[in-house]
Amino acid sequence: MSNKFTEAIKYVGTFKFWKELVIMILGMMVCAAAVYYFLVPSKLIIGTISGLSIVLNQLMGNILSLGTLIMIINIILLILAFILIDREFGFKTVFTALILGPLTDFWAWVLPWDAKNAAGEYILASYNSVINDYSVMGDPWLDLCCFVLLLSASQALMFSINASTGGLDILAKIVNKYLHFDIGASVSVAGAVICCTAFFINPFRMVIIGLIGTWINGLVVDYFTASLNRRKRVCIVSKDYERIRHYITDKLHRGCTLYEVIGGYSGEKSIELEVLLNKDDFSSLMAWMKQEQINAFTTANNVSEVYGLWFSAKKRKELEEQMNKR
Repeated sequence: MSNKFTEAIKYVGTFKFWKELVIMILGMMVCAAAVYYFLVPSKLIIGTISGLSIVLNQLMGNILSLGTLIMIINIILLILAFILIDREFGFKTVFTALILGPLTDFWAWVLPWDAKNAAGEYILASYNSVINDYSVMGDPWLDLCCFVLLLSASQALMFSINASTGGLDILAKIVNKYLHFDIGASVSVAGAVICCTAFFINPFRMVIIGLIGTWINGLVVDYFTASLNRRKRVCIVSKDYERIRHYITDKLHRGCTLYEVIGGYSGEKSIELEVLLNKDDFSSLMAWMKQEQINAFTTANNVSEVYGLWFSAKKRKELEEQMNKR
């Protein structure tokens, strides 16, 4: 126990800890701003814990602030997660889930949105007879677009450090474990259920907008996730394959695989070299091959997920230092 405590203290003193802490706070501030400025005024209910909190806030007559409700629901979900999912959530999930509520109240305090004093053009004209409320952008579809863009940007920041915004992710994993849906379907199911609670406070058309927003958010998140994990599978056929191999292993510090291939047109035997690279490595390799005037047939395609041995930037730097010392 003492060793774990000592390791935790050392980790708190590292640059990595403070960098990730700043990223988490910035990411959750963006998420809280999206909730406060684009969900609350227009009463859009997207399939998130924030959307559920807006419904409960209206039904309870604003007894508690929106931020307080978000925090309470996240605490309940975290307790359920520790009980039902074998404590698989770490510090990052707990931290991001708990600060979303206070940060929402923070925006309400620092830069409040005053619907009553808003200009006339901000009135939801097509829905005013039913909703009698205001919107920042003046139209629920524009509010929806702004919310999804901000939320996706926030989630992209979280994913870059292997964190999440909590809330719906917790609920989705509970659905995933006990109803045996895959995680993507679990997110959709949990989000759709939350969207349907909007029938208590919103007309049918606004609920449909919320459901569409939940679906779009899932697509955008999938896009950002794929973009963050994207690698290039590069296949090169060249007589100078040894020079290329040495550049990849010695300069880029990546592994590669060599295959013997036979040309379908010429019938000649050649060596094909296959390697997985990130975007910067791929650019460096192409620039080097052009500079060295290497004659090669090269193809490249995107790979969204990579499992197994993949050197991080830190590990590659260590390998480079070891090579320079030799």
